[in-house]
Amino acid sequence: MKVKGREVFVIIPLLVLVVFVEIGEAQTKTFLVNCGTNSSVNADGSKWIGDSDPGSNVTLSSSGIEASTDSFNGDPSYESLYKTARFFSESFNYTFKGSPGSYFLRLHFYPFTFGNRDANESYFAVAANGLKLVSEFNVAGEILLKNSLLEGSGGNSSIFSLVKEYFVTSDIDVFVLEAGGMNKAYHEDYFDAISSKSSSLWVQLGPDTTTGSAGTDALLNGLEVFKLSRNGNLAYIQKYEDVPEKSTSKSLILWVGIGAGVASIIFLAGLVMLIIWLCRRRSSKDDTKKNSPGWRPLFLHAAAVTNTGNGKGSIEYQNLGTLRSGRRFTLAEIKGATNNFDESLVIGVGGFGKVFKAELDDGTLAAIKRANPQSQQGLKEFETEIEMLSKLRHRHLVSMIGFCDEQNEMILVYEYMANGTLRSHLFGSDLPSLSWKQRLEACIGSARGLHYLHTGSERGIIHRDIKTTNILLDENFVAKMADFGLSKTGPSLEHTHVSTAVKGSFGYLDPEYFRRQQLTEKSDVYSFGVVLFEVICARPVINPSLPRDQINLAEWAMRFQRKRSLETIIDEQLAGQYSTESLMKFGEIAEKCLSDEGKLRPTMGEVLWHLEYVLQIHEAWLRKNAGEDSASDIRVLETVEERGTETSEDQTHVESKNKEDDEPATSTSGTRDAMADGVDDFSQFISQEGR
Repeated sequence: MKVKGREVFVIIPLLVLVVFVEIGEAQTKTFLVNCGTNSSVNADGSKWIGDSDPGSNVTLSSSGIEASTDSFNGDPSYESLYKTARFFSESFNYTFKGSPGSYFLRLHFYPFTFGNRDANESYFAVAANGLKLVSEFNVAGEILLKNSLLEGSGGNSSIFSLVKEYFVTSDIDVFVLEAGGMNKAYHEDYFDAISSKSSSLWVQLGPDTTTGSAGTDALLNGLEVFKLSRNGNLAYIQKYEDVPEKSTSKSLILWVGIGAGVASIIFLAGLVMLIIWLCRRRSSKDDTKKNSPGWRPLFLHAAAVTNTGNGKGSIEYQNLGTLRSGRRFTLAEIKGATNNFDESLVIGVGGFGKVFKAELDDGTLAAIKRANPQSQQGLKEFETEIEMLSKLRHRHLVSMIGFCDEQNEMILVYEYMANGTLRSHLFGSDLPSLSWKQRLEACIGSARGLHYLHTGSERGIIHRDIKTTNILLDENFVAKMADFGLSKTGPSLEHTHVSTAVKGSFGYLDPEYFRRQQLTEKSDVYSFGVVLFEVICARPVINPSLPRDQINLAEWAMRFQRKRSLETIIDEQLAGQYSTESLMKFGEIAEKCLSDEGKLRPTMGEVLWHLEYVLQIHEAWLRKNAGEDSASDIRVLETVEERGTETSEDQTHVESKNKEDDEPATSTSGTRDAMADGVDDFSQFISQEGR
């Protein structure tokens, strides 16, 4: 490929940018502190620096007592971290230097006896930048409380999952968020913020004197600090700079050497590019005359970067306009369809811009998504959505009609969904509430769309942002998945996951994905499980105005599901519309989707199969109440139930009944159900390939 004159000047600043980005990354890291030692250890694939190590860049106000133990009963990947701890008989501070913004803090505890100090008897308080996060805290007591809540769940009694998150805004408003996740031993999670008037974050622990003589010590095994994104959500985690070290002659020499090296690289690169440009100047002018000048939109002439899961990427140049992207609209046509972007036609707003209801020149109703010309926020996600919709075709995925790229505009035109979002028919609007059958059908439709995403191509596609506002309903209340801006191509056969920055929405985010930054299809399954509970309860997934134990929908609903008492929290609009059996089966599906470990969650194909089974139960119940002969219905349900109770020892696989479905791409016919007794309540399919 020839290098044109214009491209030379583009390559030079890109080369300079790459050099400085790499150097900048070398100066930043996440704080992972191993308490009670000056040694570094490897835990869960990360390096933890000892808090007394002179090179740890962490300031400790007092030394306390360093303690260690040889006994540990937990996940071996964390054993080296939990074998040391630091005890304090008075308040102490850990201080980190950082820029203003929101921060995520995780405190690790593993109580053990050291000398005459018993961590199980310690009561202490935790504060960050003067804000008390917790008081009268006792590790053993918290574990005992969580154990009582998890009793009967079949989990390992020595491993507990309790995550408490605190988010502090600039107005010092505090609310608690509870979210479940499989964690090793025991830890506490918090959110805090550094104001613009401060440049440090300090975490204070100390004995809680309000508990009396028993509270004599504070305990800490490990500490993690991450900086969150500018908008304060879990879109991604930003690493922040180290604490500046004191200047020494060695560091000065090092920086001078780095600066000289960078300057040399820039000079040589510029010289080479200048020579190439001078040699090809004449041919560049000829090519310029032949080709029409002007700006070329990035999303039509872009380089697609593919992550292989091992940290390396490959670039493939492609023209997105050739990927079945539909009709190319002129800007005049778009303005005519939206009455010059009339604000009264706005039906949605996102980080990319606004969505307008429009009528095309042929009378077709459409939704027009327009990126904000004055802002770059969300444009990358917008390009991803265009690429995904250009390649995807399915009844339960929103279809793209076309696009417009005139005058620096980035506009997407897709089919209009007359009944809006699924959430708008559950709560928060004046729209009519959905019946239990309609809710089941909406869940089944969205499950079909997700199953197609996961299996319809060689590597599959992970949606990454499943929520009720991204499930749209057409004029017949057929559910379709929408908003593919955060979607990611799945891992190749050689890899089990895709390593990527954390993106998603509060309340729906898979805690395992958040903790390890390893994305799999099971992350979508977790989010879909939250959607199922939202369909049952008809309330927001995060509601800070509720009592502490009800703020997070997933945690709150799971407590009732484990006690098999979902009927006490079901949406009152559903009273008398459902059978107890269908609700029970529906709750079991949601519970499985929210399993702590991704490997314990079902696939979307299995979720789809069981949702269709729940719909069969409900329809048989409706016919029975209507006085119709339901003998055939009973026989069908008994057959399905027998398949659901076959043990793996029998090795008896019965093909399931072919269901009437106009989308063979997601049909679950031809599958087998081998449910292991007491091990897995979900069928194991032989084939789940999509169309």
